[in-house]
Amino acid sequence: MNRIGIDIGGTQLRVAACDGEGAILFKEAFPNDRACGPEENLGRLVSALMRWGIDYGGIGIGGPGPADFSAGRFLNPPNLPAWEGFEVVRFFNEATGKPAFLNNDANVAGLAEALMGAGRGYDSVFFLTVSTGLGGGYIYQGKIVGGAHSLGAEVFSMIVNDDPYVRPGLNPGCVELQCSGTALGRMASERLGRTIDARGLFALWQEGDADAAEVVERGAVNIAKLVNNVAAVIDPDIFVWGGSVALNNPGFIDLIHEKARGYVLAPDALAFALAACGEDAGLVGAALLVP
Repeated sequence: MNRIGIDIGGTQLRVAACDGEGAILFKEAFPNDRACGPEENLGRLVSALMRWGIDYGGIGIGGPGPADFSAGRFLNPPNLPAWEGFEVVRFFNEATGKPAFLNNDANVAGLAEALMGAGRGYDSVFFLTVSTGLGGGYIYQGKIVGGAHSLGAEVFSMIVNDDPYVRPGLNPGCVELQCSGTALGRMASERLGRTIDARGLFALWQEGDADAAEVVERGAVNIAKLVNNVAAVIDPDIFVWGGSVALNNPGFIDLIHEKARGYVLAPDALAFALAACGEDAGLVGAALLVP
């Protein structure tokens, strides 16, 4: 039976139809227009499904956290403030007449990697995505571990140092503010005295710039602390790394591995792999939410 996967991002909304094996049959993307409400934005996805005219068993939705999976609604996603409390599962139920299932975007990407990508064959897979933000997902024996309150693996709030820099809704010294692509760009801009983003930072690092190297080193140490914290609690078989920062800078992931080996209890057992499902992991993983 075909299944629908939906990926809700801050700037883009994507929808795909997948067959029973997870192969994408149709795919479309639309801008997430901040001037419109969630109903109007998601209505474009419903229109695409009607235009395709295919039969499908249900809809899986990957979206930003935090969210209440069982209630099928977003809580207070920082990248989508107008969507606070939005009952996204109910919307798709009513718009299509099909069952819908909600989970975190990092969780569903991790599910795709665990079942079809770099984590295939392992019982315990921890997925980390390093891009504009930094998120995580834990997959055990082919199922997402969401926790008692749908907050399992929400590592963005984990504290890794005592840096006082803070933003509303986040802990000072947390992973999101210290290790994400946005955070690395902020720290690089402060260090170099000019505006620079993560892409520019890593370009300078590759060229041997000493200031860039210091920022990258700091980021690697902080993410290595995150890896240690996760390993100490979960002890996964493998960490799978996705997101633009990770996939475009494999040397950075190697550096994190080197640093993390100095923290974890079993350094020789610390396994890393780059994600294999590419940019469609979130879509395929969302579709896999449908039983």
